[in-house]
Amino acid sequence: MAKVTQAAKVGAFVLAAGALTLVVYRTVSKEVGPGGGYVVHAYLDDATGLANHSRVAIAGIPVGSIDAIYLENGKARVNIKVNNDVALYRDATAGKKSASLLGEAVMVLTPGTHEPRLKDGDEIATMPPDPSIDEIKKNVAEISELVKAVAKQLAESVGTDQGGQNMRAILQNLADATDAMNQTIRENRALINNTLRNINVMTANGGPEIAKILENVRIITEDVKLLTSQTEANGGGKDLRETLASVNRASRSLESALQHIDSVAGRVDKGEGTIGRLSKDEALIDEVQGVAEGVNDYVGGITRLQTIVGLRSDYNFLANTIKSYVELRLQPREDKYYVIELINDPRGRTSFTQTDVDTTNPNEPAHSRTITTTTTDAFRFSLQFARRLGPFTGRFGIKESTGGLGVDVHLLQDRFEIRQDLFGFGEEIQPRYRVYVGYEFIHRLWLLGGVDHLFLPNRRDYFLGLQLRFTDDDLKTILPFAGGASGASSK
Repeated sequence: MAKVTQAAKVGAFVLAAGALTLVVYRTVSKEVGPGGGYVVHAYLDDATGLANHSRVAIAGIPVGSIDAIYLENGKARVNIKVNNDVALYRDATAGKKSASLLGEAVMVLTPGTHEPRLKDGDEIATMPPDPSIDEIKKNVAEISELVKAVAKQLAESVGTDQGGQNMRAILQNLADATDAMNQTIRENRALINNTLRNINVMTANGGPEIAKILENVRIITEDVKLLTSQTEANGGGKDLRETLASVNRASRSLESALQHIDSVAGRVDKGEGTIGRLSKDEALIDEVQGVAEGVNDYVGGITRLQTIVGLRSDYNFLANTIKSYVELRLQPREDKYYVIELINDPRGRTSFTQTDVDTTNPNEPAHSRTITTTTTDAFRFSLQFARRLGPFTGRFGIKESTGGLGVDVHLLQDRFEIRQDLFGFGEEIQPRYRVYVGYEFIHRLWLLGGVDHLFLPNRRDYFLGLQLRFTDDDLKTILPFAGGASGASSK
């Protein structure tokens, strides 16, 4: 009977653990499984800046992700997976928008209002595209040519020794002239005031005379117009014939110019000259195209880069110290980023000094050893590469000026994190192990708490801290020159 009861207890425990695991899997970490939602697709002329699993937003709020991107009939087909609780209608639209200062691209949707609702596999209309990188580069190139021409003219006129002497002479003459004018005005201030008063009196008293003058001017212009019409009617259009002759000469000049243009076009068509060789030489065209594609790939990588900045302070309860962090995260993709940290740690560097003493004094031990531990304030840095797979993120590189690695777990739509760091190999007998949790209780503001030096009881400490984490998208609300594109998530 006791064995039966023990087996029943074990079976009940296994069932309870399985049920608890299923509940946690379904309610906390939806990213582990395939998730729900329906898929619609759109066709774009240019999908530069978009990547699989990038977010899709409506009014700046994430509502789904990009499921797949591939070429179909000469256009980029983008499959968009939308949450089941988000309704799209037949007049909904999709488009690509710039998402950051440094330029990440995201898909944005407008849900529409007219029934029926879109279902799985339906096509969604596209918005008019934003100006492309090629158009921007063309405008920048034209502006740079104009600036170069102005700079060249300025260098030729002012950049020489003679030009500098001329400029100094002009400025000196201008200073002398303004000084003389100022002195003249001060000396003749009373005369100028009297002159202005006289002019005021003259204009006030001569108002009727000015009206008569204007009337006479109107009569004269009408007489001239009448005289011109009578001259043309009487065959005296000599001036008109001269004008027609000038037009004839201009037409002949235009014909000659068109002939020259036709000659140049013929040379280009035959492959003569630089432009002709560029249009006919396939190898040269391939080289130019390769250079353009390389530049496009480089610019595309920059436009997808997102910047995340973190400011953090921790209070260590046992050491009664404050530890400060400045974090810079460069994230070219949703699942990959680079971390740079600067840390001011009051317990940052620990050194050990061993002293051995040998003596012949019978009242003291023949051999003794003293080990002194010294902990000083140190300024440290971190440089790590991170890669995310589902709710897990792995990190490796330099952690607080030593080799280290870490594992992070993201839950509750990336608002709750469990972070672990293992580093400090060789500094002490055992490596330094730190584990802590973070919760975003206010937008962009995180509450942190955990344990440091978990393997060393004599060095173990508990800390509590706050971290402000914001993106370059948040700077748009405070910088007057920033754009207005929808922002990217900082999680």
